[in-house]
Amino acid sequence: MEFSQLRIFQAVAQEESITRAAERLHRVPSNLSTRLKQLEEQLGVELFVRERQRLQLSPAGKVLLDYTARLFALHDEAHAAVQGGQPAGDFVLGTMYSTAAIHLPALLARYHKRYPAVNLQVQSGPSGELLEGLLTGRLDAALVDGPPELAVLDGVLLCEERLVLISESDHPPVLSARDVEGRSVFTFRQGCSYRMRLESWFSHDHAAMGRAIEIESYPGMLACVIAGSGVALMSESMLASLPGRESVAVHPLPEPFASATTWLMWRKGMVGANLNAWIEEQQALFPSAQSLVRAIA
Repeated sequence: MEFSQLRIFQAVAQEESITRAAERLHRVPSNLSTRLKQLEEQLGVELFVRERQRLQLSPAGKVLLDYTARLFALHDEAHAAVQGGQPAGDFVLGTMYSTAAIHLPALLARYHKRYPAVNLQVQSGPSGELLEGLLTGRLDAALVDGPPELAVLDGVLLCEERLVLISESDHPPVLSARDVEGRSVFTFRQGCSYRMRLESWFSHDHAAMGRAIEIESYPGMLACVIAGSGVALMSESMLASLPGRESVAVHPLPEPFASATTWLMWRKGMVGANLNAWIEEQQALFPSAQSLVRAIA
């Protein structure tokens, strides 16, 4: 087996498509198909089965995917070790959309400046998808809604967020979910932890949530709310960064629905030089998070 073959195998497994994997790796699909076939012939097993026009991992493929993530982690660790333990090589970080927009830029600039040998790649998505990426080895670490609740994950706190509901500017005060019952809700796709909090708020108040309209950007959500099309949930820090925020009414949520914490998480035992360096930079930039951890505990 070659690392290049395993990179192709991992990409196809994650994308569930040779075409999408080829786009991601900037190669032609026929090249990926050939390399995968060679890998299967070398191993003497089928790594994929085709189901409903999608490639699904075979039992043997699932085993290899787990080993692939561990091999890549060891590869990066070895690369760093021979360079005196200095961070280097690939580091794939997942992040929620709001964190990417508000808290990540300063961290990225700081990390890039101190560790130019690291090929840092950032992938944004809902918390649910990011957690899945950690478990499958697609991500080295991820900034997600926390704290960690899975035994296989570790984490450190990044920051605390306050969540608010926004509506058109002339909407009456919202004291419970019943005050917006049946209204359309602009939100991210399934797997978004903030969406789940909003659904829990409606359920807690025995109110029917309106149709969930999925929009993949906070500016898009804000524009729809300003137009009077419905309501949306976002963090105060995200709202404060958006042009047009003065054109909506802001409604605080009751506890426990208003409080959220963003954590950096990773798989236990998978901390290498790159992740260690990121943790150090994060804690230097967000020192108040350490006292908040104690308060939460």
